[in-house]
Amino acid sequence: MPAKKRWLTRDIVVRTAVETANEAGTARDVTLAALARELDVRTPSLYNHVDGVDDLKRAMALFALRRLIHDIQQATVGLMGRDAVAATAVTYRQFALDFPGVYELTVRAPDPDEQELAHEAQTLLQSLLLMLASMGLEGSDALHAVRGLRAILHGFVSLEAAEGFKMALDREESYRRVVDIFLDGLAPDGTA
Repeated sequence: MPAKKRWLTRDIVVRTAVETANEAGTARDVTLAALARELDVRTPSLYNHVDGVDDLKRAMALFALRRLIHDIQQATVGLMGRDAVAATAVTYRQFALDFPGVYELTVRAPDPDEQELAHEAQTLLQSLLLMLASMGLEGSDALHAVRGLRAILHGFVSLEAAEGFKMALDREESYRRVVDIFLDGLAPDGTA
C-alpha cells in the first residue's frame, strides 16, 4: 500500500486561514472546523500544524504584520521624513483594503509573551521612529506622533471598511488631506 501523501503544512493552513478571513472581511469567524472544510481535511489533522484557534490567530496576525512591514519598507525605499510618512500612510490604507480580514489582527499590541509578534511590532515602530527622526522628532515626541498617526490611519480605514463614507467625494483626496494636516501639525513651520 503506498504511503499517504502529506501535503498540508503550517504555511498552507495559515495562508488558507488568511484568505478565508479576507473573503469574510473578518478573522473572527475563522474556526478550525471551517478551515478544515475549506482544506478538505478532518479538523484533527489541523492540530499537526497549529495548537488550536488561538495559535492560528497569532500566526495569522504574524503573517499580516510581516506583510504590512514588507509593503511599507518597499514603499519607502529611498524616502525620508514627510515623504516616507506619507508613503507609509498610503501603503497602510492599501493594506487594509487588500487584507480586510487580517488587518484587524495588526492593530492589537502584542502581549510580552508573544515574542514573534512583539518583535515584528517593534520592527514597525522602529521604522516609524526613524521616519520621524528625519523630521526632527525624537523620544516621547516621536512616540506621541506614532500614536497620533496610528489613530488617524486606523480611524479612516475603519470608517471606510464600515462604509462610513457614502458621500460622492473622493476618499483618496480626503485621506491625503488628513495625512497632510497631521504632518503639517508635526512641523508647523514647514521644516520637515
